[in-house]
Amino acid sequence: MAELFEKLTMYLQYPFVRYAFIVGVLIALCSSLLGVTLVLKRFSFIGDGLSHVAFGAMAIAAVAGLTNEMPLVLVITVISAVLLLRTGQNTKIKGDAAVAMISVGALAIGYLLMNIFSKSSNLSGDVCSTLFGSTSILTLTKTEVWFSAIFSLLVIAVFIFFYNKIFSVTFDESFARATGIKAGLYNLIIAVVIAVIIVLAMNLVGSLLITALVIFPALSAMRVFKSFKAVTICSAAFSVSCALLGILISILAGTPVGSTIVAVDIVGFFIFFTAGSLKGGVKR
Repeated sequence: MAELFEKLTMYLQYPFVRYAFIVGVLIALCSSLLGVTLVLKRFSFIGDGLSHVAFGAMAIAAVAGLTNEMPLVLVITVISAVLLLRTGQNTKIKGDAAVAMISVGALAIGYLLMNIFSKSSNLSGDVCSTLFGSTSILTLTKTEVWFSAIFSLLVIAVFIFFYNKIFSVTFDESFARATGIKAGLYNLIIAVVIAVIIVLAMNLVGSLLITALVIFPALSAMRVFKSFKAVTICSAAFSVSCALLGILISILAGTPVGSTIVAVDIVGFFIFFTAGSLKGGVKR
């Protein structure tokens, strides 16, 4: 144990390790806050679709040779979130079909562009890193850390400021509309915030594993708690703890960061699932 502690202390002297912990905690916190809303509103598929869109945007940025691709990826993903929300309300194209079209199309076009215009000698490695976040969290620059920190704090501020409205729209959108709440506006805010979280989380777990950060903490908390507030708080604590433990294990064991965090999330989910079953389960 003492040897592991000394090894961790040594690693923490490096700025890139401290950056990874800071960004990892902030992204995990943001993902968990909106995760409860997404699960309850059955919006989980939107997060999965936007993660594929973000991959396509990353491919465009790479082909364009941008040194900082985050702004472009953020803009494209936010626009796609708005389009998904609007298209999902179209009676001719159902929400799940719209997500399937946009997500698969973005994934295919992104990979095609990377193959045709790639200037990298390690295309497979670049694709793997983008999809699974294998090393990107450990190669963050100070600018990217500030970018992630600012947008993470904005997401947290939006959630806190609009908490009551988000709560109302999440549980009974029809009643919220009847009481004068602009449900469409708050659904749009939720969609935009999801897009921001997706872009931020790409550096942590990659585009294919982002949904795990959103879904597992919420589902785990719901196994034990019943109220929206308690589930949200538990989900945040669960997500941050799993992110910290996952990053720690990946650094000490040399495993991929994103996959390790998701593996810890899965273990945590089964622990909460067991605890919920022993408690009698969650009433639905």
